Amino acid sequence: QVQLEESGGGSVQAGGSLRLSCAASGYIYSSYCMGWFRQAPGKKREGVVVIDRDGSTNYADSVKGRFTISKDNAKNTLYLQMNSLKAEDTAMYYCAADPGTWCSLFSLIGFEYWGQGTQVTVSS
Repeated sequence: QVQLEESGGGSVQAGGSLRLSCAASGYIYSSYCMGWFRQAPGKKREGVVVIDRDGSTNYADSVKGRFTISKDNAKNTLYLQMNSLKAEDTAMYYCAADPGTWCSLFSLIGFEYWGQGTQVTVSS
């Protein structure tokens, strides 16, 4: 059974940094497309960044240059380094795994497995 568990969220001031982690179990990490998504209160869940099996990435325009996704296949862990945080980054952040071929930043289709989320709050 595939399980994902996020950690690393918290409260920071604008301009600060956080690093989120997503520990995976139950499957071979490197064989899945992985992504970070976020959902703010009253808004739809949106893609932040996805990373495909070959390491190619696709970032949302709103986070380009500030966020960096990485993964450690040996540790089965996905990371999201978030720098220069803004108040509008405040949301629940989720990691997700797509075992198929969609690997889309703009759709939740294909992402079959989700973590429980970790809250990020940025105060201005």
